[in-house]
Amino acid sequence: MNIHTILVAGRMHKELEEIIKQKQLSQTFRFMEEQDVTIEDLNWADALLSFGPTNCFEDHSFKWIHSLGAGVDRFLESGNWKKSVMLTRTVCSFGQRISEYCLSYMLAELQHHAQFQHQQKQKQWKVIEPKQLSTQTVIIYGTGEIGGRLAAVLKSFGVRVMGVSKSGNEKPSFDQVVSISKEKELLKEADWIISTMPLTHETKSYFDPKWMNVVESAYFINVGRGATVDENALVEAIEQKRIRKAYIDVFEHEPLTKESSWWDHSNIIITPHISAVTTPEEAVECFVETLQKVEQGGLPSNLVNIERGY
Repeated sequence: MNIHTILVAGRMHKELEEIIKQKQLSQTFRFMEEQDVTIEDLNWADALLSFGPTNCFEDHSFKWIHSLGAGVDRFLESGNWKKSVMLTRTVCSFGQRISEYCLSYMLAELQHHAQFQHQQKQKQWKVIEPKQLSTQTVIIYGTGEIGGRLAAVLKSFGVRVMGVSKSGNEKPSFDQVVSISKEKELLKEADWIISTMPLTHETKSYFDPKWMNVVESAYFINVGRGATVDENALVEAIEQKRIRKAYIDVFEHEPLTKESSWWDHSNIIITPHISAVTTPEEAVECFVETLQKVEQGGLPSNLVNIERGY
């Protein structure tokens, strides 16, 4: 595939421009905000580099689109994807970043950080024995690159790691992987449930009231996509103590509105979609590697299966 003109759009376009210029690539680039893109820009470009659809996106004629994030649901949500367009996504340190994010909250709970801080304020000396990670069972939804890295990190601490995927195929670092049709056998054993699932037609509102009713006193972390969770069902499950506490980094609508009751919920911890940030340096590194593969006519390892949605 011959790529001559590339449109780079989005909030990081200035940082990306600085780094890309240093690469001295042969292609011609345009850098701008998503909302500033015109039809002329779309007609000019062979390829697009952005986090999501630009202004006038429905009229594009790109040969190739590269997502600056790991997720591609924003590109595919219209359901009218042109089969002739290659879609790739950014793959970098997301798995490691998400692993450290999850591990930080797991350790905070098991080491009783909040309780000891409270006792310090009360000048209270009360021994509460910390729990070790090796006593925990974690179920990870999504056993791809990010879920696999998370499993490997947790496994290194002796955690019992179970996986749930569409296929149920065995994967390295997981003690067991089951298909979504057999997940109920594992849910009651879970101390922690972590979702790294992408957003597709099949995963939208996947964690619904029916799913929540199977869980028994587990912590829940969502670092996948916000729309995979039925928000009302999650709150109800917390009130019923099926979910002990929820750590939520992704939301169906971002940023979370000030009117949301989640801000004040004592058992919902909110972070602003920071578990796996895309740095300009890593974004460009992945983009350049993918560009080379695309121009050589090969299939990049980060190629998105349009039918699956990831």
